[in-house]
Amino acid sequence: MRLRHDPAGLRRISAAADFGRVAVLLGGTSTEREISLRSGVAVLAALQRRGVDAQGFDPAERPLVELAGACARAWIVLHGPGGEDGSLQGALEFLGVPYTGSGVTGSAIGMGKLRTKRMAAAVGIATPDFVVLRTEADLGLALQRLGLPMIVKPASQGSSVGMTRVSQASELPAAWRAATQHEPVAFAEPWISGAEYTVSMLQDQALPAIRIEAAGGFYDYEAKYFRNDTRYLCPCGLAPQAEQQLAKLSLAAFEACGAEGWGRADFMMTGSGEPLLLEINTVPGMTDHSLVPMAARAAGIDFDELVWRVLETSLVRTPC
Repeated sequence: MRLRHDPAGLRRISAAADFGRVAVLLGGTSTEREISLRSGVAVLAALQRRGVDAQGFDPAERPLVELAGACARAWIVLHGPGGEDGSLQGALEFLGVPYTGSGVTGSAIGMGKLRTKRMAAAVGIATPDFVVLRTEADLGLALQRLGLPMIVKPASQGSSVGMTRVSQASELPAAWRAATQHEPVAFAEPWISGAEYTVSMLQDQALPAIRIEAAGGFYDYEAKYFRNDTRYLCPCGLAPQAEQQLAKLSLAAFEACGAEGWGRADFMMTGSGEPLLLEINTVPGMTDHSLVPMAARAAGIDFDELVWRVLETSLVRTPC
């Protein structure tokens, strides 16, 4: 069995039974397992409150092939490699199980920060300059080209895993080693001290932008999920025209990468007011600290309705 993709198939559903049995895919084996479990528990509870026949499914504990014939569709809340990078989406395509969010191509490109930057730049979306760090020999080039401070990142991890701010040249080798603990390729970008914004998207519509103010100056893993002193401003404080521009850039970045359904785009604003795309997220967090639920709330969409509408994105893929 294979899946037929029909973007025009997206439609509003009023009866929970029309979804059939739903597997909420959570957990997994990536470095973001803990956050995926928290997100998945919240999504599962929301679906069940709305009367959907939903059950949790952790691919780290059960073979994915068990889904074939056992569920009508899957709500993907697996973050990071193995859940957000196209491999899971490809497996579900093979099994004939419709799923939420982006397909194989959009997921694979979106998970790769370098690929995303290159695709965005190709359609005129500005991103920070960067230097790819494949070996320690590349560190000198990064210092020469980017200067200090800079940030070093793994090429395809989420939730700020493996990222390090580098203020002195002596810190760069350790930052590179920390990033390459997770994967072979890392890269460096100049540290941008401007404001940070995020734009969530739902069913190809942009939600209100959020300005993020991390107390420590770095919106890292701890600030994202555990600290209570991170500030989230929505309304974001931008002039309406500037916020509309962020929304257009977000939708354009998703389209350039082949992403769809729902997700998020993250930006830094330079001192001159130019937005620079950092990355897109095709399976964002759904915890009590997460940004998509905040943006949805600002648009008048409560958490249960948000989860329902994300599930509706699975309707564009049907077995044939």
